[in-house]
Amino acid sequence: MDLGLSGRVAIVTGGSDGIGKGAAISLAAEGANVAIFARDQGRLDAAAADIDAAGSGEVLALSCDVTDREAVQASVQQVVDKWGRLDILVNNAGTSSAAKFDAMTTDMLTIDLQIKVYGAMHCAQAALPHMQKAKWGRIINITTPGGKAAGAGTLPTSLSRAAGIAMTKAMSKDYAPDNILVNTVCVSLTKSGQQRKRYEALKKDDPSLTLDAFYEQAGANLPLGRVAEAHEVGDVICFLASERASYVAGASLNVDGGAAPVV
Repeated sequence: MDLGLSGRVAIVTGGSDGIGKGAAISLAAEGANVAIFARDQGRLDAAAADIDAAGSGEVLALSCDVTDREAVQASVQQVVDKWGRLDILVNNAGTSSAAKFDAMTTDMLTIDLQIKVYGAMHCAQAALPHMQKAKWGRIINITTPGGKAAGAGTLPTSLSRAAGIAMTKAMSKDYAPDNILVNTVCVSLTKSGQQRKRYEALKKDDPSLTLDAFYEQAGANLPLGRVAEAHEVGDVICFLASERASYVAGASLNVDGGAAPVV
């Protein structure tokens, strides 16, 4: 199926690993030019090489802290200066922070909101004028099912993800008249650098633990019985960014192996 993405220009935040890298690979494979944002230039360059090898679109790797509004504005402008347009934004930057309510601190909440909510806001506000000018745009905010139905010990992530879902719905109504479609993909466990860090921490206590065994244990309680590959989430993001999703706006799509207790 031709997704109609050849020549489109996309920005993917948190694009150096995991879901962001998976989305960038899917977009580049469909012929889109992709800019990936993250803070570590070394990891960005390594990811860019993989994305370039997998797709036909061009790749640009830019070190950018999404919590810094001015840095975001400058990086977005650099993308537009290079390719002359901006069509797609994937707001993926963020990590999981999970604790019980009485263990959550002001600093934990502030950091989480700055990356996941303020970061997405900064990027979208920088991207929107270019999309409005073209009367075409796609914004995909990455959240989690915990933003719809929070479990025990999931703060502050479930709180910030709930804010992201609400922001998505409001944005979808604000910008649908400009043919800018805003949706969210709610993801659960996905193979990524974040999960590998958890594996490495556990391996210190159990040197016999293998990465495959870690993922097998992590996915055991999911209905599909396994942890997602990054490309499985990336492909769904790619579809929502495409011409084939031209009547999808304000939607919240679970890509979680059936784990969410709500639709």
